[in-house]
Parts: sequence; structure tokens; C-alpha cells
Amino acid sequence: QVQLVESGGGLVQAGGSLRLSCAASGIIFSINHMGWYRQAPGKQRELVASITSGGGTDIADSVKGRFTISRDNAKNTVYLQMNSLKPEDTAVYYCNANLNYYTIYGRRPGDYWGQGTQVTVSS
Repeated sequence: QVQLVESGGGLVQAGGSLRLSCAASGIIFSINHMGWYRQAPGKQRELVASITSGGGTDIADSVKGRFTISRDNAKNTVYLQMNSLKPEDTAVYYCNANLNYYTIYGRRPGDYWGQGTQVTVSS
């Protein structure tokens, strides 16, 4: 099976920085795009940033210029560097990966989510 394991969340003061990591494990053939979403209390989950296998990125306007997404294809890992954090960035951050993995029946596509990591920014 495939798992996404996130790390790096926590409590930080406004203006501070955090770096989130998400590692995909399992018998993975290839990973298409990976991304970070967030969900604040009472709000819908929203895309923060995504990155393709070729390195193309899509960044939400609300975090553009402050957050950077990157990935290490050799490690099946995606990162989210968050700078100049604001209280409104407080949310649970989820990693997502669209990938192809091996089963006894052959290669299969799949879309997976991490368990979520809490980011809290105090004012």
C-alpha cells in the first residue's frame, strides 16, 4: 500500500517560518503531481500549492510570494516552505499525491492523502 507521511507543523509567531515535508512510501512506480491543501475550522479545504513531476508549480494567490513548494523525486518527497506566516494561515495542512503504484495485478493509479499536520500562527 501507499502512505503519505507529513511532518513539520507546529506553533509559530506571525512573521515566522515553517517547513512541511511529505514523504510517499510504498511500491511506487511514478508520482505525477503532489500538492499541499489546507483546511481551517469552518472552512472548505483549499489548494495551497502543487507541483508536477517536471517541476511546474501552481501557488494560491493568498500565499504567493510567501510559500514555496518543491519536491525531491528521488525521495518521493514534497516540501512546503512557509515564510512570513500570518494568523490566517492557521489550518490543518494536508499532503496529496497522484501516483502510479505496483500491485500483484500490475500498475495502478491512485490519489492519496496524508493524515494532516496542524499549523498554528499566533498574532
